Amino acid sequence: MANYKDIHGTTIRNSAGNLSGAATGELFYDSTNVDFKYSYPNVTTSGTWRTGNNMNTGRGQLSGSGAAQTAALAFGGYVDTDYTPSNICESYDGTSWTEVADLNTARRYAGGAGTSTSTIAFGGLTGIPGIRALAESWDGSSWTEVGDLNTARYAAGSFGADNTSALYFGGSTPPDSRMGQVETWNGSSWTETTDLNTHRSDPTGSGILTSGLAYGGAADPGATGNTESWNGSSWTEVADLNTARQSADVGMGSNNTEALLGSCSSDAKVESFNGTAWAETTDVSTARSVANAGGSTTAGVIFGGHFTVNATEEFTGAGEAIGAWSTGGDLNAVKSGIAGAGTQAAGIAFGGVVHPNTYVGQTEFYDGTSWTEQGDLNTSRYEATSAKAGTQTASLCVGGGTSGPDNYYAVCESFDGTSWTEVGDLNTGTPGRYGMGGSGTTTSALVFGGYFTPPATRTDATESWNGSAWTEVANLNNGRTGPGGVGASNTDALCFGGYDDAQRTYTETWNGSAWTELNDLNTARETAGNFGTSTAALYAGGYTGSFVGVTEDWNGVSWVEVADLSTARAYSLAGGGTTTAGFVAGGQTASGGANKTAATEEWSGSSVATKVLTD
Repeated sequence: MANYKDIHGTTIRNSAGNLSGAATGELFYDSTNVDFKYSYPNVTTSGTWRTGNNMNTGRGQLSGSGAAQTAALAFGGYVDTDYTPSNICESYDGTSWTEVADLNTARRYAGGAGTSTSTIAFGGLTGIPGIRALAESWDGSSWTEVGDLNTARYAAGSFGADNTSALYFGGSTPPDSRMGQVETWNGSSWTETTDLNTHRSDPTGSGILTSGLAYGGAADPGATGNTESWNGSSWTEVADLNTARQSADVGMGSNNTEALLGSCSSDAKVESFNGTAWAETTDVSTARSVANAGGSTTAGVIFGGHFTVNATEEFTGAGEAIGAWSTGGDLNAVKSGIAGAGTQAAGIAFGGVVHPNTYVGQTEFYDGTSWTEQGDLNTSRYEATSAKAGTQTASLCVGGGTSGPDNYYAVCESFDGTSWTEVGDLNTGTPGRYGMGGSGTTTSALVFGGYFTPPATRTDATESWNGSAWTEVANLNNGRTGPGGVGASNTDALCFGGYDDAQRTYTETWNGSAWTELNDLNTARETAGNFGTSTAALYAGGYTGSFVGVTEDWNGVSWVEVADLSTARAYSLAGGGTTTAGFVAGGQTASGGANKTAATEEWSGSSVATKVLTD
């Protein structure tokens, strides 16, 4: 078979405009704009922070270790404003904190080095004065006392690879409040080695026994930005921090050519080191001092802080894919109040309201390019709910409303790919409800929240579907109408946003028996488009008091804002797919029933940029 070069005499493809489907780095010729161009992935140019689940016990002056964002250890610290030392130890798996075996000796302001399964804790304060030389080794299940430091101290810096290899430097042991002493640990004993050039307390450190960095701290007469590089035998001064600081204690890095330093009590600033200089990067959300950290400069985690902060934040370095929306094919009818499910390449939308105020049962299929009309619902309605894990050939339409006062439906219909069939009605509502969230499939679904009258009720009611009947189960913690909902079944759901007496940020997860509140949305809103799973979802558009295009991504722990919809809209968009490939369609773009839209937008979790060769 002839290839492109055989036909055209060149390997450079020609395109009237940007070349669709160009491979990464592929050179092509834009004949319209008379330019040579190439495509490349859109990625972040700086690191980003994302909220993680809170620690079980908030603490300041705690110690920490861990070589990975998904495997960190937090131990000791203080638990109240009286600075009461703690022996609590918690392990982080990238999602949640779990209490594990306590330290033998409660302490604060101790050193720590290693991984979540192999750590050494040393020094610290057990009271006033209570300065200790005690060391304990962690094997992944328990702490064992090992050889003491040569010099008892607290508020020192530390780093190291595991419970057989660590470095402890600087610190305080009155009357010497600015120490320069350095000790190394070999798994059995501590040995004094070369002092720091700049004596200090409260420094931060990162690295391993043979290659690390000491930065910041309190040196006479105050906070310093001084940075020193350790090569295994001596210290060398290198570039200072841009902002002098002490009590940051949030350092990440594996050697003396890289580091990430985050936050102190007065600001949320973060700096990164590339072996030559420090540069400011993305701030943390929660400013904190005397916290701690684990992980690396590309995938790190910080936790705790003064006084008893329990907040966790995760860092992801530059180079992450940037998601984007693109224009898809329009619906056949301009409408809002639509339900939907499926995937970006095989989506389904049903029901809704068209201008001026006509309620429809239209069903449409999306193939990734265009919409095709299918068999209508038996009952026309708007703001019905879908089982969000449904497909083009197996969907559920639940509840909804129509014209006139108190006209809300309990009717449920099941779709087999060709036609809709009425199945068991909802239990809650007078006689039904609209504006619910939903999860699941045609054989295992959940609906929650919604609105009905009389009396006017934004309900917390939840009902479970087993394929033949609805059963009332435990209520939402926060009743509301117009929330987003995703999930795989009647035992797995996520509910977010909505309206009670105002737009809300509430997020709750369902485990089959109860709802649990999780980290909130960043932007309070209702009646947006949504798709995904209970651990990876997207919430797009919505109404805040204004029509917005705001999009947020959920990773199972927290929400982060990503690229906005091109067309701001609300009032129930059809949606389906995953956080890597999804769609939303329809909705209303402004006040007034005439301002509806048929527009479809497709989401890609990654995107491509095109650059002119001469740029």
